[in-house]
Amino acid sequence: MFLRFVLVLLVLLAVVAGLAWLKYGQIQGEIAMFSQPMPAPMVAAATVRETRWEPTLDAVGSVAAVQGVEVSNQVAGQIEEIRFDSGITVTQGQILVLLDDDVDQADLEGLQAAERLAVLKLGRNSSLLKGQAVSQGDVDEVSAQVDQTRALVKSKQATIDKKTIRAPFAGQLGIRKVNVGQFLPEGTPIVLLQALDPVYVDYSLPEREIDEIRVGQPVRVQVAAHPQDQFDGAITAITPGVDKGTRSVQVRARFKNPGLKLRPGMFARVQTVLPVQERVLTLPREAVTFNTYGDSVFLVEEKDGRTTVQRRQIKTGTVRGDEVAVLDGLKAGDRVVSAGQVKLTNGQEVQIQAETATEIQTETKPQ
Repeated sequence: MFLRFVLVLLVLLAVVAGLAWLKYGQIQGEIAMFSQPMPAPMVAAATVRETRWEPTLDAVGSVAAVQGVEVSNQVAGQIEEIRFDSGITVTQGQILVLLDDDVDQADLEGLQAAERLAVLKLGRNSSLLKGQAVSQGDVDEVSAQVDQTRALVKSKQATIDKKTIRAPFAGQLGIRKVNVGQFLPEGTPIVLLQALDPVYVDYSLPEREIDEIRVGQPVRVQVAAHPQDQFDGAITAITPGVDKGTRSVQVRARFKNPGLKLRPGMFARVQTVLPVQERVLTLPREAVTFNTYGDSVFLVEEKDGRTTVQRRQIKTGTVRGDEVAVLDGLKAGDRVVSAGQVKLTNGQEVQIQAETATEIQTETKPQ
């Protein structure tokens, strides 16, 4: 019995020893694996280029009609006829609405008759004055009556003319707001009229950029409704003062709009074009790390057959599409990490996967 117990105990000890030896081997293998140096991470690199740069001042604005008005009536009256459809294009002076003027026409005829009578009396009294049958005072009184009746005729004719409502300028109408037979008090809105070619784009720029802009300066605009189209115009007006609330200056640019793609009220992305700079260092935007402590890049360095990176603080300028201007901290031909920089530290060895630019490119202004 004792011998059997000893044998079982020996077998258990052998099993435990074997398991312990196996686990020990595994631990030693993991230690050996982690003690090996990590492979250099793979990153993409880009080369600092010297290029011809067209800087812009970016802003947002709104499209506005050069002329826009809510057509309304100057005198009260009942609508007799409507001569337009909603949304049509009209010419200057085109009749839009006729108000009932029957009573006014009758009054005009009476005033015209009174004018004719006053003219006859003036002629008769003028003849009698030569024979001294009437006094000069009688002639002056009748002459004043002639002037008075003529003024009343002109006033009534003006009232009748105002009952024919015309388009004050050429443009496109909106949706009709009145109906035939409706009585219109003075100043009742009838229809919106807007001139759509050309149009204005109004926007604002910070006060620090006021010296960069001038009347006649080129401006480019894009709108969400036509993302593939670019509209070219020029600044026509700059407010003389700066807004106290926003510390910005208001700018207005004028754009031709033959296809009527720009409509009043549209949101617009505006670029005010500045003079071209011939030699500017640029980088892909994704190569720069932007933060509140300053912008930086990882500069690629070749030394002793090893490729390492060092963080470099730089000063950036304006952004144009996917490129950013570099004002300080780099020189033409420097290589920087353009992808994979999040996992990097100073002095770390890297492998370069690809470069977005492999040589300095210098563009010259065309003659």
